Amino acid sequence: MKRELINWKTVTMLILLALLTVVFVSLGRWQLQRADERRLTAEQIASGQALPPLAIDKHIPSSDIVAWRPATVAGNWLGAFSVLVNRNQNGRPGYWLATPLLLDNASRDAVLVLRGWFPQVLTPAAMPEFPLPDGRQTVSGEVALRVPRLFELWTFNKGVAQLPEQIPQSSGPLPQVQNLDLIEFGRASGLHMLPLVLLQTGPSTKGLVRDWPRPSIDADKNIGYALQWFCFAAIAALALVISLIRLRLKSTKETSSS
Repeated sequence: MKRELINWKTVTMLILLALLTVVFVSLGRWQLQRADERRLTAEQIASGQALPPLAIDKHIPSSDIVAWRPATVAGNWLGAFSVLVNRNQNGRPGYWLATPLLLDNASRDAVLVLRGWFPQVLTPAAMPEFPLPDGRQTVSGEVALRVPRLFELWTFNKGVAQLPEQIPQSSGPLPQVQNLDLIEFGRASGLHMLPLVLLQTGPSTKGLVRDWPRPSIDADKNIGYALQWFCFAAIAALALVISLIRLRLKSTKETSSS
């Protein structure tokens, strides 16, 4: 093949087509991996929900703490220790109401219960009240390993409202946070928090919404995306092969005519 047949534009085009082929194949494989992850999540949800209800107490073994498992817990509400977690519900801004349930007064063992969601208010004075019954109560729900988190771009921003150093506070509205960590909450409250969160289920007579978020388990969508990427890879690879064939034919023609 004569040198003048391959200029910098041709070389750039061939390299670009080769790179696109590799990138598109990689993206397709990544989508297949995401599909596998979603299928695994669906299996974990189904297996957790199929387990018998868990009776939570301070002696519960860690092997029994399985996400999505139905559970019950008995204790006394600590309403003054409640925290508001900023969350949207169907596009509406609002809060999750998180309140600990004290299992044992002597050991200060407690379980954090997400009681439900309510919409955002404009002023602290408009904040609704959600009174709790006195005495020992039994609460039903679903086990979570932590309070579901949101990604925080402003994690290092000092101006963001954070969990107070001590809970409960002597006055003022309930603390509001973007994410609530069990270890930090236990440190601020002086409670010994069990390593799980109970997402309370059942109807609420106080207007709290208990439609808890679920991870996406639509693996078919990822498979569809993977097929699209593999099609793009095939088109790029085909264009690369055609370009190489044309160069070869042109080179042969130039050689025979010289």
